[in-house]
Amino acid sequence: MSPEIRDVFRIFAVGFIAAILHTVLKQSGKEDFAHWATLAGFIAVFAIVIGYVDNLYREITSVFLLQ
Repeated sequence: MSPEIRDVFRIFAVGFIAAILHTVLKQSGKEDFAHWATLAGFIAVFAIVIGYVDNLYREITSVFLLQ
């Protein structure tokens, strides 16, 4: 399996776990922890995506020779 597909599944898994955790914590009355869990999931996905944005920027600069 290619790394791109693996990262798509990783993003899906993080989002799914964050959604389940948010729901469980909110139902148990711990809304503050639920929001922190959602924020942690967002930061984890953002860390994965930022690597692809960096790679895209490097490709664009190499294509247009902006070095």
